[in-house]
Amino acid sequence: MCDAIIWTGKAGTMTHDDKYHDTTTLFAALNVHEGTVIGECLPNHRNDEFLKFLKKLDTQTDKTLDVHLIVDNYATHKHPNVKDWLAKHPCFYLQFTPTSASWINLVEHFFRDIPEEQIRRGVFRSVDELKAATQQYLEHRNANPKPNQWTASPEAILAKVSKA
Repeated sequence: MCDAIIWTGKAGTMTHDDKYHDTTTLFAALNVHEGTVIGECLPNHRNDEFLKFLKKLDTQTDKTLDVHLIVDNYATHKHPNVKDWLAKHPCFYLQFTPTSASWINLVEHFFRDIPEEQIRRGVFRSVDELKAATQQYLEHRNANPKPNQWTASPEAILAKVSKA
């Protein structure tokens, strides 16, 4: 409940009680060859949760393949605990996107689609309902996956990256 007084011409403020306590973070990995997604909703976006997600990926991916994860430069991805785990799992590689170039990470397209296709029109009375809807979306998408097809040439993509 917001008990702040709003004066004409002055922005309203929030009390501590108005902060959002019930949230979730979706960690997702896109298989670019198949179009399938491995995803998991976790309560925070810290190194502990990222490690939990990496361990899930480790159990669900082919051990004979190298796994390249394109990630942003968020500190969670560079935490010493993550670096230690990666050192013990040499088939996993983190590839960091250049600053202001998240568009190059195909999983960002997936993140863009979730609100459009699943969440925007939904009513979620709890985080558990939101997580269930997200899981349902993942299952639906993976039942009929579509690999992304780049429309730009490799040269055009590299030129755009060099400008970022």
